[in-house]
Amino acid sequence: MATTEKMITRIDVNQRMSSIVIHNKTVYLCGQVATDKFADITTQTQTMLAEADALLVQAGSGRNHILSATIYLKDMQDYDAMNSVWDNWLASGHAPARACVQAAIAEPEYLVEVSVVAAVIE
Repeated sequence: MATTEKMITRIDVNQRMSSIVIHNKTVYLCGQVATDKFADITTQTQTMLAEADALLVQAGSGRNHILSATIYLKDMQDYDAMNSVWDNWLASGHAPARACVQAAIAEPEYLVEVSVVAAVIE
């Protein structure tokens, strides 16, 4: 019988966190933010989702296999602009369970962050 640690895969690990954790064919991504924290909400959302895409592929998954997402917005006034990008990013019929909340993000320039849980593609 495998030990718990053998059943958990951690990718890009440092002292504080892992970029990806895989357990029981479920992928957990660390919070993803934009590549340019000084960009507008549309660009931040686009690059944040591109970062999530890359990690999902690295983990053996993809955006059509996202089970849940939590989106953190610095300001809810950006909700519609963020959703415009989000809605175009998702394939029809593949919307995950989702929450969107207003939150203070670790660096004040970031406008949006996403945390994703997805299934491994078999």
